[in-house]
Amino acid sequence: MLKHTLALSVCALLLSACGQQPQQQTAAASAASGTPAPAANPDGSLMERISSKGTITVGTEGTYAPFTYHDKDGKLTGYDVEVTRAVANKLGVKVEFRETQWDAMLAGLKGGRFDMIANQVALTTPERQATFDKSEPYNWSGPMMLARADETRIKTLDDIKGLNAAQTLSSNYGEMAVAAQAKIVPVDGMAQALLLVQQRRADLTLNDSLALLDYLKKTPDSGLKVVWQAAGDKKVGAGLVLNKGNTEALEKINQAMRELHQDGTLKKLSEEFFGADVTVK
Repeated sequence: MLKHTLALSVCALLLSACGQQPQQQTAAASAASGTPAPAANPDGSLMERISSKGTITVGTEGTYAPFTYHDKDGKLTGYDVEVTRAVANKLGVKVEFRETQWDAMLAGLKGGRFDMIANQVALTTPERQATFDKSEPYNWSGPMMLARADETRIKTLDDIKGLNAAQTLSSNYGEMAVAAQAKIVPVDGMAQALLLVQQRRADLTLNDSLALLDYLKKTPDSGLKVVWQAAGDKKVGAGLVLNKGNTEALEKINQAMRELHQDGTLKKLSEEFFGADVTVK
């Protein structure tokens, strides 16, 4: 999303050369034809594309408060969104968000619909780790489970065997529910999952502890309660996610993230959205 006038400065910052490569020409042709562009895996290709077209495109849900959502004026915001904007600012570029349902997001990244993802991604499975790279974490959190206030069957994760769990199919929380032998009720996102539990169409839902605590704080009359959460040593770090092979891009993003830690920006954003510093484990 860089303007043309910034292209040379971005090149100087991120690249030693800015010539368009065949893969970029292929991506442009794909965009013109409406077909998905191939994933950008060769080292340096992401940096070349950023400098060439003056933008970094980022996949995010836009419906996952407090990480990515729309405020009362309709503006896309949230912790992950503002962290991404801060990283882009460090890199000297602008950012364009493309809102996408979670179950299509990793496939969209792999298919070249966007350059990276900002959506509380932890890459907890070997399959995802083999396909994608994650930046240094910008926050730490763990899984939590909500159920209706009158729920008495659930005390531990083992107790959800055979119960109906409202989950997105490809999330690590969905995978956790499957591993615990719950029956999955497919949903598009957290908001739908919570609604199904309230409507007794599901017994429970697992999700990020920060997101669920934020929800309970904002909706004290939800009729839901925390029935389980993971121990502190089970926390995982969320980071920006890229396709494998973009080593230079990943290092530039990591350097920006380290600077945001050092100058206090991440802590400030964390306290703005959560009232606490969640950037440390």
